[in-house]
Amino acid sequence: MIGEPPDAYVGQEFSTRRLAHKAGVHRPLQAGICGTKATGAESIVLSGGYKDDEDYGDVVVYTGHGGQDSSKNQVADQTLEDPGNAALVTSHLEGLPVRVLRGAHKGSKYAPKSGYRYDGLFRVTSYGSKLGIDGHLVWQFRMEAYEGTPAPAAVETADLPAVDALPIEGESEQPAAGSETPERVTTTVQRIVRSSAVKRQVKAWHDNQCQVCDLRIEVPGGSYSESAHIQALGSPHNGPDIVANVLCLCPNCHVMFDAGAIVLSGDLVVLKGDVEMGPLRTHPKHKIDLNCVRQHRERWRQ
Repeated sequence: MIGEPPDAYVGQEFSTRRLAHKAGVHRPLQAGICGTKATGAESIVLSGGYKDDEDYGDVVVYTGHGGQDSSKNQVADQTLEDPGNAALVTSHLEGLPVRVLRGAHKGSKYAPKSGYRYDGLFRVTSYGSKLGIDGHLVWQFRMEAYEGTPAPAAVETADLPAVDALPIEGESEQPAAGSETPERVTTTVQRIVRSSAVKRQVKAWHDNQCQVCDLRIEVPGGSYSESAHIQALGSPHNGPDIVANVLCLCPNCHVMFDAGAIVLSGDLVVLKGDVEMGPLRTHPKHKIDLNCVRQHRERWRQ
């Protein structure tokens, strides 16, 4: 089950992992990652099991699974073939939420004093490999809490790791003024809940290959594409969240499609301005709703 557990709330504490299992927060009784490459990661446990973990409250740098001996020393390289690591890659590529369960340990200011605590949904914002503390390759996943997730209390504030400033081409000698203490504002946001199953089905049919330009972006552990609604979901368009209203596109074509730089004709030819770029690549199981196509075209050709 991806997303919020039905029988638990953020901040709820559990004296044992079995109780967290019963509440649907983290199903495995031993493994630190629950999930597969096909489904994505349901949940992780952050309990100091890996020396390279970093915990900053609403941001976590989570070390993947594998390569440890019985004393928790890293004795071999980690790989993205490990089911847990592959699951976190899928969560990143598909934008799926991951539940975080923190366990008591001395390595984090945000860990509970005892037992375990459910700390809400996080998104995997990036991942990469590095040489770990024990001298072997580890895969790490940067995870950030969703907006509105209550931050866990800490003994003292933990600062994020310093990031080397990269030169920006053409930047002025005087950098733009920022703020050491940016203002924080509490807001209420209403979101359209999109179906993960719908977009994943369309991506699977097309094997993450763009229907417009045929680009398939390969990344470590998998491939990447984006799902684009033909008729926008938000008001005043109110398109349906169904496979017939979704395209599998690369990021560039997604931006152009959403901005009306490319549209589809009634017979599914890609139009850029008045120029025909060729037919939209289709799949036998993926039937496109021509009414949605017409709505998108008329929106940008009025």
